[in-house]
Amino acid sequence: MRVFNETQRFNQWWLKVILLAMFLSLLYAIYHWYFVNTNVGNVSSDDTTGQVIVFLSIAPLFILFYFLKLTTEIDESGIHYQFLPFHFSKKTIHWHEMDDCYLRAYKPIAEYGGWGYRTSFGNGKAFNVKGNKGIQINLSNGKKVLLGTQKQEQAEKVILRYIKKRV
Repeated sequence: MRVFNETQRFNQWWLKVILLAMFLSLLYAIYHWYFVNTNVGNVSSDDTTGQVIVFLSIAPLFILFYFLKLTTEIDESGIHYQFLPFHFSKKTIHWHEMDDCYLRAYKPIAEYGGWGYRTSFGNGKAFNVKGNKGIQINLSNGKKVLLGTQKQEQAEKVILRYIKKRV
């Protein structure tokens, strides 16, 4: 294997349940405001400002989780990654910029404070979506980057291939 590709999304069942509950709550509120003509919480059926605030506080979460995606590619030039919507283009770390690159198990909450686009003092940046396996990249300038992966064996094969060529 010469090239590694992986795309990950936030598609855990529990996250889908939370988003579904939020969506159903929004539908419930819309039904009561516009069809039953009653209050929902502190927002009345004639309170347009309150309704807009409720909608604008929930809708961006759906949009965010729909577009959140971590793409990782490993080839002869290096490791390319993009964490949409935070990166508008792929970021590349060339092999010659790395002191070390390997796969490891990590503790997402203890080391980085969870999943997503994370920054930690001492551990560097992490881009992860789920799980606890990642590609650890230690750069020549002392910075660290961790890219979460669900395809540990395939990633390791490609990394070892290019790390050996580098030496």
